[in-house]
Amino acid sequence: MQESEAGTHNSGPPRDEYDFVIVGSGAGGGPLAANLALAGHSVLVLEAGDDHACPYYSIPIMHLYAGEDANMRWDFFVRHWDEREMQAKDSKFVAERDGVLYPRGSTLGGSTAISAMITVYPHPSVWDRLADLTGDPSWGSAPMRKLFHRLESWRGVDALPLPGDDEAARNRKAAHGAEGWLGTTRANPQVGGREPMFLDIIDAMEQTSRHRFGIPQEITLPRDPNALDTPPQYQGMAFISVAVRDGHRNGSRERLQDVQRRASSNLEIRLNTLATKVVFNGDRAVGVEYLEGERLYAAAPVTSSVDDAGRRDGEVPADPRPSVVYARKEVILAGGAYNTPQLLKLSGIGPRAELEQHGIAVRVDAPGVGANLHDRYEVAVTCELDRDYPIFDGSELDVPSDLTAGDAMFSEWRDKANGPYTTNGTLAAIIAKSSVAKQDSDLIVFSIPIDFHGYYPGYSRNGMEFHNRLSMLVLKAHTNNRAGTVSLRSSDPREVPDIRFRYFEEGTAGHEEDLEGVVDGIEIARDVIDHLQLAGVAREMVPGSAVTDRAALKDFVRQQAWGHHACGTAKIGRPDDPNAVLDGDFRVRGVQGLRVVDASIFPDIPGFFIALAVYMISEKASDVIAAEHQDDDSSSVAVTQGPAKSSGDAE
Repeated sequence: MQESEAGTHNSGPPRDEYDFVIVGSGAGGGPLAANLALAGHSVLVLEAGDDHACPYYSIPIMHLYAGEDANMRWDFFVRHWDEREMQAKDSKFVAERDGVLYPRGSTLGGSTAISAMITVYPHPSVWDRLADLTGDPSWGSAPMRKLFHRLESWRGVDALPLPGDDEAARNRKAAHGAEGWLGTTRANPQVGGREPMFLDIIDAMEQTSRHRFGIPQEITLPRDPNALDTPPQYQGMAFISVAVRDGHRNGSRERLQDVQRRASSNLEIRLNTLATKVVFNGDRAVGVEYLEGERLYAAAPVTSSVDDAGRRDGEVPADPRPSVVYARKEVILAGGAYNTPQLLKLSGIGPRAELEQHGIAVRVDAPGVGANLHDRYEVAVTCELDRDYPIFDGSELDVPSDLTAGDAMFSEWRDKANGPYTTNGTLAAIIAKSSVAKQDSDLIVFSIPIDFHGYYPGYSRNGMEFHNRLSMLVLKAHTNNRAGTVSLRSSDPREVPDIRFRYFEEGTAGHEEDLEGVVDGIEIARDVIDHLQLAGVAREMVPGSAVTDRAALKDFVRQQAWGHHACGTAKIGRPDDPNAVLDGDFRVRGVQGLRVVDASIFPDIPGFFIALAVYMISEKASDVIAAEHQDDDSSSVAVTQGPAKSSGDAE
């Protein structure tokens, strides 16, 4: 036994000990912790941020502000390109931080607290590929669909029945869940109907869909991308489901809080607690070392000048003393695609050369840790309209300093949990197959009535400043590039790692297809704009009317594309794959008692948006781990899967 790492049971004060210690409270760690606590296990969640309850969190329309709220975020500055000259062409590039802003959540709920709440079901092929890769049929699309049904509480306005169906048939075929813990809905069509210019944009998307894909009038639009009977090859107009319950954001935070109320003796959450390494006894993970304190990590928002390593000038708190918490059964990492590989490497699990470079003893030579980083590509086509949206008259599109006051739309949300502020601002979407799509649809183009063209300091204020903008966001799913990496800068756990995506030509095989697909999406977005009748376009701001042919559009995409669904840095894989960090049960290869449950696990990016996919793997991991420990000395708690009926709104 390595007493320097694990201590002993026989002397000194009682150990700080739980059945499970979970690092991270986001989409991976939060539901898992809740489920294990409900199963009767004692669970500790370590969250580096605080629990910041505020209107920016709660009001769905305010998600851009949430992403720049210093109390809820970490600022990662990532490189899309290694080549400095190419990277500097991105208008979002921040030279003094040597990267492009990539906000992540640092609060209870992780990045689910600052996201746009988009909840779109992954294509079935995502799960079937994992079933084939692992040889485990429980990863297949049919069993995974059951997990979605289990976690979902759908309260939205359904798509109208298809010809030959009534509402009962529609509901049966859609197979939504109604009793789960995650409230999901869509923008009520009546909200969009308040604004004629919104209706014009929505109609333009419908007409583009019908003309491009030959959809007859008897097929009502939009369709539901989360319905079981919507095929993965579907092309046409769709509505966007969001994680909103009773007009409020909900997610991992609410799941944890609800279970803590119902099973408080089993679930503890420690906030402002930065995990620094996994503690081992031999080859078994037995605990987590951590530091307590606010804003300990260098990605905490900068309020003054920074040095080349991204440290705040004169504002880094004095080093707190490390503490250790122990896990009787397992340690589970759910810190996300950046922090999980960093923590694994700090714990001696990673590429030998990199660990030795930083003086870290190698426990497992695992070259796949921090490799395989990838993301979707996204760009915007942004227009200035010839007049403001009338619905925005008299509104600041912000939270008032006096919450008892406020404009009509804020008051409607505050008093009735209704109106435009209950949406995430998305008007409608078009799902399509690009010219390079292999099986499933790989493009989603959606409209928002603001100026948004990616992440950079001040993007939220800039986006809401003007009331006459329309952005068509183009997202290319099922990308090929796997060349990204997350690498240590040092052995200091408070230092942000070096994050590089290596876009397009710097990437792996297939980057040409990725580029062609994004340009196809831009052409669809421009087609929608051409269909506008009432919302007159004064000018195209991004990429601009001078950018016309495909060669120029490709240059625009190379320079301006971004992503916000990083994954893959501790992937599941076959035993003979040297880059496979995990087995099909989320276990870290080469050690015992250690698993990863977050976006790091995906060998291939799952569908269009990642939050729901991570929620689903969290549910799966819950079943796997609970089954493995079902004969342990833990007594089950008589509780239901979904939220308690008396728990109220998300706040």
